[in-house]
Amino acid sequence: MIFDLSIVIQAESERDENFIQKKLNQALRQKYTGNEKAEFVFVKKSIDARHGQLKLCLRYKAYVGEKPAQAQKEFSWLKADGSKKVVVVGSGPAGLFAALKLLERGVKPIIIERGKKAPERKRDIAAISVKGVVDADSNYCFGEGGAGTFSDGKLYTRSDKRGNIGEVLQTFVHFGADPKILTDAHPHIGTNKLPQIIQSMRQKILDLGGEFHFECRVVDFILELATVRGVIARTADGEKEFLADAVLLATGHSASDIYELLFKVSPQSLEAKTFAVGVRVEHPRELIDKIQYHGKRESAGLGAAEYRLTSQVDGRGVYSFCMCPGGFVVPSATGPQEIVVNGMSAAERNSAWSNAAIVVETRPEDIEEIARQAGGGADFGLANDPLAGLRFRSWLERETWRHGGSDGGDNPNAAPAQRLADFLAGRQSQSLPRSSYTPGLASSRLDQWLPPFISGRLKKAFQLFDKNMKGFVCQDALLIASETRTSTPVRILRDKATFECAGLPRLYPAGEGSGWSGGIVSSAMDGQACAQKILEKIL
Repeated sequence: MIFDLSIVIQAESERDENFIQKKLNQALRQKYTGNEKAEFVFVKKSIDARHGQLKLCLRYKAYVGEKPAQAQKEFSWLKADGSKKVVVVGSGPAGLFAALKLLERGVKPIIIERGKKAPERKRDIAAISVKGVVDADSNYCFGEGGAGTFSDGKLYTRSDKRGNIGEVLQTFVHFGADPKILTDAHPHIGTNKLPQIIQSMRQKILDLGGEFHFECRVVDFILELATVRGVIARTADGEKEFLADAVLLATGHSASDIYELLFKVSPQSLEAKTFAVGVRVEHPRELIDKIQYHGKRESAGLGAAEYRLTSQVDGRGVYSFCMCPGGFVVPSATGPQEIVVNGMSAAERNSAWSNAAIVVETRPEDIEEIARQAGGGADFGLANDPLAGLRFRSWLERETWRHGGSDGGDNPNAAPAQRLADFLAGRQSQSLPRSSYTPGLASSRLDQWLPPFISGRLKKAFQLFDKNMKGFVCQDALLIASETRTSTPVRILRDKATFECAGLPRLYPAGEGSGWSGGIVSSAMDGQACAQKILEKIL
């Protein structure tokens, strides 16, 4: 017999094994009155800091009369013989997990990645802050591992119906992640550890006969009777054709050129979708810890505090996204004369700051209103234009640069910023607090130039958030613009049964760039699901 048990303890009691054992025995007696000895297996831990108290919620499975199930999954991959091949465009979580799924049946994945391997990519990312230089193909968004590799590695998802979350987490553990990601309520690898895990995954794929082609950008599809038979990619040595039995497209949310290519080849395969844009809000970590843990963090032995905020303002959701406790705000532009910010944390989550995106839900029908509010020079197209949101995103990123990095300072990636209290009061910040954003900041009236559709809702939401987290609005709270890459504004339509792209057979859109997932784990599961559909088609 197996019983699910939950116990609630004070945080400082977490290391008292005898106390926890006693609580578990008490919980088990509520469900089982027999005399057989039980074996308890820890499942999940979460923190409950509501009502001014700090507690831990611990979940266990109690095995009575039987042995616990095997904790770690046994992986079974086959050496690819090359008789069946699939081109995988993109080496983010969707692409890598798709490749591993294909190798379960011995199908050869040919992975094409516009960016560089993780070690070289790391140097290009450093150059963004140090030299102000953005490599359009090797940055926080593009390169081995995708956008998550150097921007946090959060593994929390509520998409439990998309696939097997446990399998994805166990795969990361197999390749070197800390096993505690299997039990933490909000698992997190950390940007300092994820690159090595991604490289281990790459090596396994290579050992099994897969291929990787880095610094190789897809520029066209090879079509035969309106069916995708491969891709044409541009390399340093010229263009090269890659033929295969299917193409899995996992290019991420920032690959604007891929959407333009699809719009040219098959416009009916795209539709506009809801997305979200806003700012990063950064606080001293100690302040957030004090608010969330009621000043008891150190005595309870807990790490940096997280928060999740959400509200409805004038018919649109305004919410926190990608909260980075003990983290950094990082530059995530993919080209010159644009500013994009994101957040990341190292595994230890021990920086002096905590930050999160605070973003406003933006629907396709809102685009025309935003264009009207923005004035001249902001023609994004009609609401039913699938690329209208993409054009708006690009416009806002250029506007952000115009109010930040274009001021002639030392770094063109300086981000416009304003104290949160000044944003709400409608005044210029005469000084800015210290920030984790290394390219530097430029004091700017965000309240004046952010589209009113966004700034107005942000103002109302921040006032609501301060009621839920008293002290959230303060002089040390800093807004940094703009957060625009929370998800793609475009969805690539696909058949519900086969997952093939609508209008382009044998093309399988997957991951964040397809518009069907968001985040590392859901993208990994989507990549697996698409790969499974490919296997059903070609084997």
